[in-house]
Amino acid sequence: MEQREFIVEAEAAGQRIDRFLSGEDTGLSRSALQGLVAEGHVLCNGRSIAKSLKLKAGDTILLEIPDAKPIEAVPQDIPLEIVYEDEHLLVVNKPKGMVVHPAPGNPDGTLVNALLWHCKGSLSGIGGEIRPGIVHRIDKDTSGLVLAAQNGYAAPLLAGRVEKLYYAVVEGELPLGQGVIDAPIGRQGGSIIGRCVTPDGKPSRTEYTILKAENGLSLAACVPVTGRTHQIRVHFASIGHPLAGDDLYGGSRARIGRQALHCAKQTFWVPRCERMPDGIRIEVPVDETTLRLVTVESPLPEDMTKLFV
Repeated sequence: MEQREFIVEAEAAGQRIDRFLSGEDTGLSRSALQGLVAEGHVLCNGRSIAKSLKLKAGDTILLEIPDAKPIEAVPQDIPLEIVYEDEHLLVVNKPKGMVVHPAPGNPDGTLVNALLWHCKGSLSGIGGEIRPGIVHRIDKDTSGLVLAAQNGYAAPLLAGRVEKLYYAVVEGELPLGQGVIDAPIGRQGGSIIGRCVTPDGKPSRTEYTILKAENGLSLAACVPVTGRTHQIRVHFASIGHPLAGDDLYGGSRARIGRQALHCAKQTFWVPRCERMPDGIRIEVPVDETTLRLVTVESPLPEDMTKLFV
C-alpha cells in the first residue's frame, strides 16, 4: 500500500477533503478519492474523517492508496492480424475497439489475452512472468501496429529504439507541408485519463506533415519524438485542430465514431542471434553484426479513408 502525506496550506483552509486532494498530484479522480475517504483510507491528524470535513491550515493529511488488485490474463482464441513475427517478437495490426491490456471493466477480450493464446508455448520470462511484453500500448479506439516482445532478451533491446509513424485526421484544413508542435504535456486537472498542454508538463514534441486538406479535414503524418500519453491528440487539440472523433479533446463524432488515429509504420532492430536462456541479460551493441533493421507498415483503415471521399 502506498502512503502520501500532505500539509494543508492557509489558502486551502475551509476546503472539503475530496476537493483538497483532487488539487494535489495523486493520480486519482475525485470520485476515486471520495471512495478512499469513505473506506477509511484518508486520515486527518491521525484520525479517520468524514467526507464533509472542512480542513484547517496546518492539518496533516495521510492518503493511503491500496495496491491494485491483480487481474490474471487468460489465453483466449481471438483472431489477430499478425504483420511480422519471429522467435523474439511480433507485430499485430490492432483493430479499433480492442483494448490492449486487461483492466477493471475490460478483464478479457484484450490484445494480451489474444497474444497469450497465439504465443502459447513460445513465451519466456519477462519481468518474472510468462507474458507478452507490449513495447508501446495504444488506446482502445486507436488502430494500427502494436509491437510485443516474446522474451526477456528482446524486451530491453526494443525499449526506446522503435521509430513510429501515425496517421491522424484533424479538424480544419491546415496548410500542406511540414510542421512541429513543441509543447509540454501534463495531467488535465484531477483526471487520471485526460492530458493537456501545461507549463508544468513534461517536454513533448510532435513533428508532422500535412498530406491532404479537404472536406474541412486534414490528413497528418505524425512522428511523436517523445512518447507522452495522448501526445498527438493533445498537441493538435492545443492548436485548435482536435482529431476527428476525439470528443475527449474537443473533436466531433459527426463523421467518425472514434479518434481518427492510426499507427501506420514502425521501424525497429531485430536480434540476429538465437533466443537467450531465461534470466540472462547482456548488452548488445546496435550494429549490423548483431541486429537487423525491420520496417512494418499498415495502410490507412477504411473509416479514416472514407473521411476524404
